Amino acid sequence: MFNFHNFAFKSTNQINKYKINKMNRIKLLLTAFFISTLFISGCNNGQKENTDKEVLVRQVVDTVGFAQYDWQMDSIMAKIEREQGKKLNEKLSYSGINDVGWKVVVSPHDDYAYVGYMYPAILKNIKAKTIILIGVAHKAKKLNLEDLLIFDSYDYWKGPYGNVKVSGIRNEIMKHLPKDIYQVNDTMQKIEHSVEAIIPFLQYYNRDVEIVSILVPYMSFNTMEKIAGPLAKAINTVAKNKNWEWGNDFAMVISNDAVHYGDEGWGGENFAFFGTGCKANESAKLYDYDIMKTISGPYNPDKIKEFTEFTVEENDFRKYKWTWCGRYSVPLGLLTAYKLNEQMGGELLFGTAVGYSNSIDHPELEVEDIGMGTTAPAYDNHWVGYAGIGYK
Repeated sequence: MFNFHNFAFKSTNQINKYKINKMNRIKLLLTAFFISTLFISGCNNGQKENTDKEVLVRQVVDTVGFAQYDWQMDSIMAKIEREQGKKLNEKLSYSGINDVGWKVVVSPHDDYAYVGYMYPAILKNIKAKTIILIGVAHKAKKLNLEDLLIFDSYDYWKGPYGNVKVSGIRNEIMKHLPKDIYQVNDTMQKIEHSVEAIIPFLQYYNRDVEIVSILVPYMSFNTMEKIAGPLAKAINTVAKNKNWEWGNDFAMVISNDAVHYGDEGWGGENFAFFGTGCKANESAKLYDYDIMKTISGPYNPDKIKEFTEFTVEENDFRKYKWTWCGRYSVPLGLLTAYKLNEQMGGELLFGTAVGYSNSIDHPELEVEDIGMGTTAPAYDNHWVGYAGIGYK
C-alpha cells in the first residue's frame, strides 16, 4: 500500500538535502570566486607596478616602400634571390667579404623595389646583436633642428618579425654625453624613414637584434668634429663596461642615399647637375664614384672632410652642393667610428666599396603582389643612387 506520509517525509528530507547541497555549492563557488578575485587582484597589482610606464612602440611610417610583415619580408628576400641573386652573390664574394663581420657600414634606405639586392649585399655581414643606427633627419628644417644628435624614447620599433627592442645602451650613451649636444625628440624620430628602412633586413638576419637610433640634422663639419669625440667616448665607455667587442657585440649602420638626380619631381628643384640624358646620367654616376673614394680604403678626418666638401656648400652647411641625403649622417658617423677606433686602440679602419647602383640601372623588384609599391618615380629625369660601403 502506498504510504503517502513516508513518501512526503522522504521527499521533504530530499528537498532539504538538495537545498543544503545547493547552498553549500553556492558557498563554495562564492569562496572560490573571492579567492580567485584576490589572486587576480594581486596579479593585477603586480602588473600595474611593472606597467606604470606605457610601453612605447615606434610604428612604421613608410608602409609602401618598406616591409611591415614577416610574409612581405620573406617574399622580398625570395624575390631578390630569384631575380637578382647573381648580382648579390657577386657583391658578397667581392674581395672575400662573404664572411666578413663589419664594424661599420654605409647603407641605402630607399624603396625595396629600387634598392633590391644592395640591402642584403651590405647588411648581411652585420654579425653583431646591438646596432647603433646613424640616420638622416630629412625634415629637420620643419622642426628647426640643427647641431644636435637626435635620440628617441621608444621602447621598441615595429619590425616584420615582431617588435625590435631598443637597447638599454641608448640611455647609457646619453648619460655619458654632454647635455648640450643631444636631444630626445620622438616627433623627429617618428616621421623619419631612413632608420626604419634598414631594420627589417637586420631583423631578417637576427631575430634578437636590438637597436639605438640616432638622427643627424644640419651641422657644419666643425660641429661634427666637436660632437663625434664625446659620442665615441660614450660608446667606448659603455662597450668597456659590458666587455663588448666591436663588430661581434655591437656595430654601426650609417643610413644614406647617394645622388638624387634629375630635373623633374624634386619639388621644383633642378638636380640635373650635368644635364639630362644617358651621358649626363653616366657623368653623375662617375661623380658618385669619386665621392665614394673619399670614404673608402684607409680613411681619416681629412678624407671625411673631403666628402663634406663634395656634398655641402662651403658658405652654408644647410645647403646641398651634391645631393646625398646622408651629407651629415655619413661624416658624423664615420668621424665617430674613427675616434672610437682610436680610443679602442684598433688598427686603422678600412672601407670596402661593396657596390653601387641606382634606381634606373636594373629592373625593379615586382612588389605590388605583396601589398607594397614605390614612393617616387624612377626614370632618366628622376633617379637616386645607392652606395654600399663596409668598414673593418
